[in-house]
Amino acid sequence: MTEAWERAVAAALKGRSEPPRALTLDCAVKCPSGRLPPPSFFEGRLAALEHLSVANVRLSSLEGFPCLPALRRLVLSDNRIVGGLHALVDARLDALRDLDLSNNRIASVEDLAPLAKLRLESLDLYECPVTKIEGYRSKVFGLFGSLKYLDKADANGNERTETDDEEEEDEEEEEGADEEDEDDEIVDEEEEEEEEEEGDDGDEEGEESDEDEEDEGDEQNGIEDEGNNGTANAEHKNKNANGGSKNGPGGEHDQVKHQNNGVLQHKSSRKREREREDDP
Repeated sequence: MTEAWERAVAAALKGRSEPPRALTLDCAVKCPSGRLPPPSFFEGRLAALEHLSVANVRLSSLEGFPCLPALRRLVLSDNRIVGGLHALVDARLDALRDLDLSNNRIASVEDLAPLAKLRLESLDLYECPVTKIEGYRSKVFGLFGSLKYLDKADANGNERTETDDEEEEDEEEEEGADEEDEDDEIVDEEEEEEEEEEGDDGDEEGEESDEDEEDEGDEQNGIEDEGNNGTANAEHKNKNANGGSKNGPGGEHDQVKHQNNGVLQHKSSRKREREREDDP
């Protein structure tokens, strides 16, 4: 059962580590035993509470209520409390000024008598059976010398105006909300910084990758240039070879022509010799 309360408190505090001054656990847990968790549950990090609301949790007994010396406002509305209010006195709630017991099962003024030892300034019993008793309001005001408001109205029936204590509570709640917003902003800033660092790392990796690609491209271009130079050299050699083969046949042709001219000259010389021999 305590685990359910621990989860409810953790959800209400939303990860805040500092001791809270206000805690609302309305409808957070349905008590099968009708009791709150052991006093030690509240008397640890929750000992500084000034405002505690435990409405609509099927609470029927206040036995073993925790000692919360700073508690000023206690909301126990919409539960099943019949009596046993002396438990709040036994818990030494000396700072308690505002007690909300509306919509419970308190049926007689005598059940309220133990609370007279507390210096309550506001008591809410709206929708409790005791409110149907004749002369209920005058009897309750007569029981509490310090009481200023009963069911949100004074002894003359004037509705209660917002007190300085309530204004302080509103300011505390606003401060708590501001602190939560600041925590959220810090978390968002840290996440943005992490994303920026990851982006920078990605850019550096991209630049290194681009440099590697450029180096590979330069190497590839060097290989292509060497290939092109080799091809050009080969073509140049082939041209030289072809030029040599053209000059080769031309030289052979000149040699043959020279030999033919020699033969013709030899034949012409022989012919002239014969003509001289035949001539008497």
